Amino acid sequence: MNKIILGLAVAGIFGGVSVAVAAEGDPAKGENVFKKCKICHQIGEGAKNQVGPQLNGVIGRKAGTIEGFSYSPAMKEAGEKGLTWTDEDLHKYIENPKDFVPKNKMAFVGLKKPDERDDVIAYLKKFSEAK
Repeated sequence: MNKIILGLAVAGIFGGVSVAVAAEGDPAKGENVFKKCKICHQIGEGAKNQVGPQLNGVIGRKAGTIEGFSYSPAMKEAGEKGLTWTDEDLHKYIENPKDFVPKNKMAFVGLKKPDERDDVIAYLKKFSEAK
């Protein structure tokens, strides 16, 4: 009986690990999906703020804090209240920006496919210290 319980526990642990690995995303695919974002955002060497802020270092950054970008009051307030861009929060935000931070300026309707969100986040991580 104890061996069965131990076996189930180990299977649960390794099952959870495989799910986490699968959710990591593919940065190469994310670069392709990011083309939808490029209309407003830049990333990489020499990136500048445009309609949206440049996204270098976004993972682990406090929301609404890139110098020189005019954020909405809602996004500034979200940052002041402690919103820091984690994988999980970015996943929720890029799924539906208006639901996650109501009254923010981002007009994009969001990425509805979870794998596209995973891939974009993996791509963003290439340009962030917090990986």
